[in-house]
Amino acid sequence: MTGAVAHALPHPLEERWQFRTGDAIEGAPAIVGQQVFVASLDKHLYALELPTGKLLWKTRLGPMKAAPTVHKNLVFIGDLEGTFYCLDATTGKIRWKFAADGEIHAAANIYNDHIIFGAHDSQLYCLNSEGKKIWSVSIDGPINAAAPIHDHRAFATGCSDGVVHIVDLRTGKEIGSIALGGETVSTPAVVGNRLIVTMISHQIVVADIQKRDKLWTFEPPRRAMPFYSSPAVAQNIVVAGSRDRKVYALDITTGKKLWDFATEGHVDASPVIAADKVYVGCLSRDGHFYVLDLKTGQKLQEILLDAPITSSAGIGSDCLCVGTDRGVLYCLGKK
Repeated sequence: MTGAVAHALPHPLEERWQFRTGDAIEGAPAIVGQQVFVASLDKHLYALELPTGKLLWKTRLGPMKAAPTVHKNLVFIGDLEGTFYCLDATTGKIRWKFAADGEIHAAANIYNDHIIFGAHDSQLYCLNSEGKKIWSVSIDGPINAAAPIHDHRAFATGCSDGVVHIVDLRTGKEIGSIALGGETVSTPAVVGNRLIVTMISHQIVVADIQKRDKLWTFEPPRRAMPFYSSPAVAQNIVVAGSRDRKVYALDITTGKKLWDFATEGHVDASPVIAADKVYVGCLSRDGHFYVLDLKTGQKLQEILLDAPITSSAGIGSDCLCVGTDRGVLYCLGKK
């Protein structure tokens, strides 16, 4: 889980279509083949044709901030009422559901056909493909982020305890932890033996997974504002947005700042990287969406959408989809 893909997208981006839901879109859309799946706070999960934006189906669940996860023609998602769903990707029919004891804010991950997700009841859950609980692990604090998976381990963060909990996915046992020194609500990135985390305490931390210790910490020199944006990593560059209205790029080895870019609003959306470009929106009134050069931070394109952007973009083979707080999903690529 790095927030990056190797292939390039068309440049410049052009609007292909837009689709309006009934409320804000805060989770990233999931693009699989010629379909895009997106959840809305209007309590519906939508499936659309990627080429046209035509509605294939919509299913009423609960209000959702999480991004959907698609695996083997099934869609997995949790809602703010604490229910986790499995739906048929072709029809939208609910296959099964599981009741957690707290809100579910983040996407699930898949490990050997098991579904891994966290909830505000401070539990990291592992369900089998039929929706039965295999195990759960108690974390010291509500889980607000997805738990990235690497080398048979999940890395879970409780947003109030300042610790990354390392869980063996084969046994469901916690096997270690890394102290961060502050709270986080974002999803960590894992690259090799490095864990990259953004902090509410206005820091970006990189830790050594094997030694379970911090390698370096970056803190913006001027405005002390929190990071809600999850980091993206590619070509040894860490990119994250801050509530100080900037996007930062750091050297993953040293923590040295390579560049920063000033936006028109708070950056809560997580950037995504495709080849040599960074794609990220901000919470400006007009919905500024930026395309930046990964190496230099130079602005390559600026697109005005209809409203502030909390959602990260979902990347397809030749386009991206991003939602706004007004509930509009945009598909951007080449017309």
